[in-house]
Amino acid sequence: MGSKENGIDSGIQNPKDEKKEESQLVEEKEQKFKLISFLFTERSNACITSSILLIILWGVIWSYTGHEILPGGRLFGTLAIFLCAIIGGEIVKLIKIPMVPPLPPLLGMLLAGFALRNLPGINQHINVIPVVSACLRNTALTIILVRAGLGLDPEALKKLKGVCLRLSMGPCFSEACATAIISRFTLHFPWHWGFLLGFVLGAVSPAVVVPSMLMLQDKGFGIKKGIPTLLVAASSFDDILAITGFNAFLNITFSTGPVYQTLLKGLFEAIISVIIGVTMGLFCRYFPSKDQKARHWQRAGLILGLSILAVIGSNRLGFHGSGGLTAIMLTATSGSKWSKEKAKVENIVAKAWEIFQPLLFGLVGAEVSVQNLESDIIGTCVATLSMALLVRIMVTFFLVSFTDFSIKEKIFVALSWIPKATVQSHPSPVARQKSRQLVMAQSTAVLGPLALETTRSLNTPHLEAYAKTVMTMAFLGILITAPNGALLIGLLGPSILSKEEIVNDSSA
Repeated sequence: MGSKENGIDSGIQNPKDEKKEESQLVEEKEQKFKLISFLFTERSNACITSSILLIILWGVIWSYTGHEILPGGRLFGTLAIFLCAIIGGEIVKLIKIPMVPPLPPLLGMLLAGFALRNLPGINQHINVIPVVSACLRNTALTIILVRAGLGLDPEALKKLKGVCLRLSMGPCFSEACATAIISRFTLHFPWHWGFLLGFVLGAVSPAVVVPSMLMLQDKGFGIKKGIPTLLVAASSFDDILAITGFNAFLNITFSTGPVYQTLLKGLFEAIISVIIGVTMGLFCRYFPSKDQKARHWQRAGLILGLSILAVIGSNRLGFHGSGGLTAIMLTATSGSKWSKEKAKVENIVAKAWEIFQPLLFGLVGAEVSVQNLESDIIGTCVATLSMALLVRIMVTFFLVSFTDFSIKEKIFVALSWIPKATVQSHPSPVARQKSRQLVMAQSTAVLGPLALETTRSLNTPHLEAYAKTVMTMAFLGILITAPNGALLIGLLGPSILSKEEIVNDSSA
């Protein structure tokens, strides 16, 4: 009986063992389901949702505009650049190089815009309305200036005010002079055309420098010595100097009128910009009041609206280049007294930047047209650009040598000061007075093509060769320095700058 019972027992599974196996199967199924659910939620769900939203956006725009949003339409190009810039940024995020920090997404956005503009068979369908492109780029640039103003550290800026002044003037002026001298021998430029070219190339691009610095600052790199604050603040003053110098030599080139008026106007614009920015910033410190609900949303709306009004409105009134400084002063003045609520405002502005970032860099990349490059002088132009850029780097290194920065930090600052892309200006007063056609076709443009536009509008064909060379140099400057500068900042920053832990107060 015992053996029989044992045999029966051996043939029949214990109920406890059955329950254990069932529970193990259930646990395995739950783990697989959690894994699939996690992947679906984090990856596929976000992708599907974004795709549906973009399709709906396209459908809504088509409902209003019809064929304008179809291939070849004037709005299709802008939307295509926006979408491809997003994809380009995401692809760059996926690139993982061992022992190398992540590449900046704006690099992929720049290259996406450049590819759409220059790939045969595709570029004929990418038609962007110049006025729309200019407005979108200016709005995006305003948003990063607002972020820059909110990110300024007043204490660090007080300590670095001397080097900030040197950095905002020295590199731009030295590169302009170096370009004038070098182009005199390499391109056989007259002196006034050489300096005009120099101020085109001498302007740093806030569209590349500011987001890169904010990215490093958000991660805690360099904030102890205020390096991101230094570069953000100096970039705005650098552009004012470049625009003033460009307009001055544009006047010299196309007229015999006094130059001092243009120089005084540039100084006047800078002073007025600071006064207006500080005044509006003081207003935003105390309005809305503490008893208002969702005050951080109201504050974000105030500073964004006033900053866009300052940038776009100043261009409309003829005070070109002053709006950016006003926006920075406005946000720096108001944000310095917002205490813990400042973080909430920064988060709202950052969300707006996520939308406009691919628009800005995609459109900047689309500004570079290979067809506009004069192939017979590309080599000479690259050599001239490289030598002038080397002078800029050495002068920048020298100007920050009188600080407590380490050697590596000085090298980082010098290399961070090379990107060029989006300095904007309008036709000079002399050109506007002499050409009604130019006034009617007036739109914000990159400084390089503006010289060619002015030459053609004033019917001076003997100067067109110089103007084409200036435009070629401007395009090469964007093509070479913007992506490489962004890459250098993104790669060198985390490895060179010291890192400080940032404590975010969730109760803010």
